Amino acid sequence: MLLRLKAWLPPWMHDWLDVIVPALQILLIVAVALVLHHLLRRLIFRASDHYQFPHELVKPINAIVRLLVLGGATLLVLERLGVSAGVLWSAFTGFAAVGAVAFFAAWSVLSNIFCAFLIFMVGPFRVGDHIELLDTNTEKPGPTGQVTDINLLYTTLIDSSDPGQRRQLQIPNALIFQRVLRRWRADEPAPPPAPLPENSP
Repeated sequence: MLLRLKAWLPPWMHDWLDVIVPALQILLIVAVALVLHHLLRRLIFRASDHYQFPHELVKPINAIVRLLVLGGATLLVLERLGVSAGVLWSAFTGFAAVGAVAFFAAWSVLSNIFCAFLIFMVGPFRVGDHIELLDTNTEKPGPTGQVTDINLLYTTLIDSSDPGQRRQLQIPNALIFQRVLRRWRADEPAPPPAPLPENSP
């Protein structure tokens, strides 16, 4: 390609081709990455409107897509600048190792985020439903109440064990998948409050 360009361009521009061609390629890579990110972002928002995904689910998906697109564009730009594939591979494996260590260090937080995705996708309950978590190992009643919010870490309930006090219960999402779940839909009559233990004050 450079030989064809040199045949058409004047001699004084031949020395600049080694700078102009990589610069144009880098600009093209950046432009394609920005357009691709914009299109994917619009696609995600349209899918969220169509399937009624909550806002808390859309933000991390956009962040992951942005990271993948911009990371791929950065690798292509570095390759155009002359960085060898061995250096890129070494940097990638180093970042992957650090990411794996961070993944295991933050496993409890990540498990709650993953369970939040499952709650949004599978839909074992929705905001407005009444739920009760049953502990099969003991005879104690589990937390029960009306779901008021579901975010990436917690599911928030209005405690129904004491109707006079509108206390909020924040249950980690991972805990919900470790218990048996009893559900009353929002259009069903609310369950009666659980009786207090006899030895309670």
